[in-house]
Amino acid sequence: MPESKSKFLIPAVGAAVVIVGSIAAYMYFKGSPVGTSDALGSAKVVPSTALMATYINTDSQAWAKLQQFGTPEAQKLVAKGLEDFNKQMFSDSNISYEKDIKPWAGGVMIAVLPPNPVKPAQLKVPSGTTNVPTNLQQESNILIVVGIKDKLSALNFANKLKSQKGVKLQESDYQGQKIIETTQNGKPTYSVVLNDSQLVLAPEKQAVEKAIDTFKGQSSFANKEGASSILKGVDVKNSLAQIYVPDYAGMIQQLTAGNPQAKQLPPQTLTQLKQIKSVVAGVGVDDAGVRVKAIANLDPQLNKFQYQSSPGNIVGQFPADTFALISGNGISRGWEVLVEQSKDYPEMKQALEQARGQLKFANLDLDKDIFGWMNGEFAFGAIPSNQGVLASVGFGGALVFDTSDRKTAEATLTKLDTLAKTQKINVANRNIGGKNVTEWQIPQQGALLAHGWLDQDTVFVALGGPIADAVSDRKNPSLDTSDAFKAVTGSLQKPNGGYFYLDMDKTKTVPLINSFVSSNADTITILNSIRGVGFTAISPDKSTSELEMLLALKPSAK
Repeated sequence: MPESKSKFLIPAVGAAVVIVGSIAAYMYFKGSPVGTSDALGSAKVVPSTALMATYINTDSQAWAKLQQFGTPEAQKLVAKGLEDFNKQMFSDSNISYEKDIKPWAGGVMIAVLPPNPVKPAQLKVPSGTTNVPTNLQQESNILIVVGIKDKLSALNFANKLKSQKGVKLQESDYQGQKIIETTQNGKPTYSVVLNDSQLVLAPEKQAVEKAIDTFKGQSSFANKEGASSILKGVDVKNSLAQIYVPDYAGMIQQLTAGNPQAKQLPPQTLTQLKQIKSVVAGVGVDDAGVRVKAIANLDPQLNKFQYQSSPGNIVGQFPADTFALISGNGISRGWEVLVEQSKDYPEMKQALEQARGQLKFANLDLDKDIFGWMNGEFAFGAIPSNQGVLASVGFGGALVFDTSDRKTAEATLTKLDTLAKTQKINVANRNIGGKNVTEWQIPQQGALLAHGWLDQDTVFVALGGPIADAVSDRKNPSLDTSDAFKAVTGSLQKPNGGYFYLDMDKTKTVPLINSFVSSNADTITILNSIRGVGFTAISPDKSTSELEMLLALKPSAK
């Protein structure tokens, strides 16, 4: 989007920018009453051509829940950022969010319309011009609908806006509705008030005209095929925002076509995208933190992956101080689907054949020896350690697999041990907690890798000798019993397909992040307010996939 369009809200209705961009932070600290506008009502004035829409709920009771989270340092940091943003936004005016905007603004819907093609005359640039934008072919098209909950306050704001220095107003009539063109610093914004209850604004006059057409009876986003069923939203407590995508493949296709730098989608990719018919997502706040839920409606004829829930038992094989974990079920089934899909993608098929060929040199069959026996539950965990080969990085990892084909798994590990010996690596056995563990040892540094069986059906591969000790020795508490894991994942829906878990405790994860990323003090402050991140997915049937994520936040100090 050109710079002149990207800031279209600033000159005309700086209020809307604050509502859309900083209302979350504002409510976080102020928490004072704000009314709402209905999402369905907003959708009724959005044209049916809209690719997607986001509805932001401004109900103070929902946003007030955020005030129970966050360290004092993080609250001060966000408050300062909000203050700086508001000063920048209203630097050339005497507009106050508190006095001029909050009293009348209700819920906000942001709709993305199909990109507008640029006319040939607009493509002409002066000779010698440098830094010409690469996205001149088409422009993004945004429409915003702001609910008006107090007509008098909205009128007072409009009158005050007219009196601002450097603001030019021009009125025009369309279908009996008054469109106001507001220009400041050469940047126009078009707006109209519909039925005294909704402020509609956009950087393009045509978008506002289409909204008026919709208001007058033309097809709307509310009755668009695929949209009507998802506009009821996702059930989250204290909903802050809902996102609606009625035609996922169509949206990606149109947005890609509007980006001259993007390649045209091949038919195979489009077929894959069509597996997802529509998507609806919601963001809410509950006692654990910020929760995101998304529901994807799938085409059962195109969905090739057969979902299977995960028992969740494998989490108990990891020590309590495991700070990151990814778990799931049935890698072998996923691999079979990938191989089947690769037939339609020459590049992917070629890469798979190359991988198969390279492993043949090591006497390994990629399909059978590597993925074939991984047919049960699995997990990968990151575990802190500063001993041996892990001293420089501060952590190691462990892969744990349940399998019904122990014979093939043992044969594969034996082949890998033989390969290690040819590279002059010392392969030796060690007893850990009564379990026979094979280690690849490096002189004076300890084990680089270790593997062994935790029970008849469960095998592990550890990166680093200390990690092998942590996984094999069951004297210590397990991850599934830890307070951190329970706090982050305990409220996620069950049964599920597995977890993504990240413990953001400052004594573990944050220092590790800081050692790998050039994090500044402000970033560390924000990270220290997060207790952890949990993610899971379920699929009740081949027509539905549900995702849930929890950003677990630390409670604020009383």
